Amino acid sequence: MGQERQADLVIFDCDGVLVDSEPLAIAELRDLLSELGCALSEAEAYDRLLGRSVDTMRATLSQSFGITLSDAHLAQFRGRLFDRLTRDLTAIPGVRDMIARLDVPVCVASSSHPDRIALSLEKTGLADSFGPRVFSATMVKHGKPAPDLFLHAAAQMATPPARCIVVEDSPAGITAARAAGMTVLGFTGGSHALAANLEAQMLDCDTPRPDAICPTMAALEIHLAQWLAPQPNSF
Repeated sequence: MGQERQADLVIFDCDGVLVDSEPLAIAELRDLLSELGCALSEAEAYDRLLGRSVDTMRATLSQSFGITLSDAHLAQFRGRLFDRLTRDLTAIPGVRDMIARLDVPVCVASSSHPDRIALSLEKTGLADSFGPRVFSATMVKHGKPAPDLFLHAAAQMATPPARCIVVEDSPAGITAARAAGMTVLGFTGGSHALAANLEAQMLDCDTPRPDAICPTMAALEIHLAQWLAPQPNSF
């Protein structure tokens, strides 16, 4: 009787999973929107914008709030955020050691711009954990909640979607992973989890649910171990 894993690749979201960046990004975004006449609450910002690509965020702000984010506005936001990330960003506790213990390939698939992903990984000492295996929503036509980014990452890593596990903190990312036909673990260990009401959103019957919810990095490692452990087969 042979032994086979249930998955061959772990795909990590970056913001809120690898690095504790979401409170910093939401604060800077809310400040910019306030200057544009849109006083978005913290809860609403998390609910409507968390984990979404720039194009999806722009569409949401235009359709729901009548706010147009120009390229100049985005450049201003990125500049402020990069300063904040350089000063204040930290890794999610325990993530680097956890990744080092995995014995399957790993990669990053993030809605953020490549420059922001690179800064985040370098600042937190995680760049060496992934090397060039980093994929951004700028590389595909449609960002999260569409499945394009995860499918792109799987293709680049030469792994069938059904053999991938995605680790995500946002409903948009979970929706994208589900649409891609992948196993998905919801991570709620970032410092934004309470403000963003992440667990309740992940359990919302109106949105795709993750295969498991992991409130800590230790819990995530346990669930990954279960999916990655060799399983008996009939051969």
